[in-house]
Amino acid sequence: MQKTAAAPNQSTRQSKTHDHLTMQAIVQHRYGSSEVLEHTTIDRPTFGDKEVLIEVHSAGLDRGTWHLMTGTPYLIRILGFGFSKPKQATPGLDVAGRVAAIGKSVSRLAVGDEVFGIANGSFAEYATASEDTLAIKPADLSFEAAAAATVSGVTALEALSDIGQLKAGERVLIVGASGGVGTFAVQLAKAMGAEVTGVASASKSNLVLSLGADHIVDYSTDYLEDPTHQYDLIIDIGGRNKVSSLRKLLTLTGTLVFVGGEGGNRITGGIGRQIGTSLMSIFYKQRLTMFVSSVSLKNITRLREFIESGAVTPTVGKCFNLNEAQTAMREMEAGMTCGKSVIVIQPSTIT
Repeated sequence: MQKTAAAPNQSTRQSKTHDHLTMQAIVQHRYGSSEVLEHTTIDRPTFGDKEVLIEVHSAGLDRGTWHLMTGTPYLIRILGFGFSKPKQATPGLDVAGRVAAIGKSVSRLAVGDEVFGIANGSFAEYATASEDTLAIKPADLSFEAAAAATVSGVTALEALSDIGQLKAGERVLIVGASGGVGTFAVQLAKAMGAEVTGVASASKSNLVLSLGADHIVDYSTDYLEDPTHQYDLIIDIGGRNKVSSLRKLLTLTGTLVFVGGEGGNRITGGIGRQIGTSLMSIFYKQRLTMFVSSVSLKNITRLREFIESGAVTPTVGKCFNLNEAQTAMREMEAGMTCGKSVIVIQPSTIT
């Protein structure tokens, strides 16, 4: 069971002009590979009336954070994340920690609450977040596991339920089943009553099966050329496979959902291909679609319910110290870890 530390000795509300202190953080002043990440001391962030200040225990890594670090595809810069350098100097989205202070308009959270969700710059000792992107952490879930949950878990949940409209008894193929989104997708699909086939490397097959997959396929085989297996829903994480090959594995009225936008050119990345594929859907009975995950309190709460029920457990592949952020990003990019990698700022009290 978790040992709950005492709440900080301060008022439950602090104004936007709270004490101006420093913290350890990862920062980047230009786009590039993991070498642009610097471990340094900076000022603690200020927070607005509807925001909270989080004392960060752990922060998760994900492909979105990698794209924001590299500034590729360039569409990211056009969309307002910073043209010549990141607008948010401290990277990191996934967060788990304890509320250190709250803005005057925050009503749902209090100082001392243990939370998880999405923050602004979680690769630091402190980060700010909107009240609407945080939920109370399950009591028996470690901070490390909680930090691995939100981005990947909500993406998988939306892909299966909201976009894929998965029903009990249907057959689902999850391409990329051993990664951050994939490990959640396998567990969520099983919890929804589906028959699950996971695609992963041979070295990661035991992990995928342990998560509940009914069948495992080695991605290095010619599984895309075997139309004897038909699926009601295919979740393709990364979106690098040929659409024509994936369509052969769908039932006549099946659904293909692209998650993520890897590959493609440096301007639009895989997004251009995915948009084109979605437009193709008007010519087929099959539904070919993509989406961009939008984390909401509603879906974080739905994910928490799956975790609290025991149906889903975040898969933490490897933990790193804050000063190992460069290594963590390199290993994630190279696909060297299963599930999610996590940066640990303060070790969890759960054993």
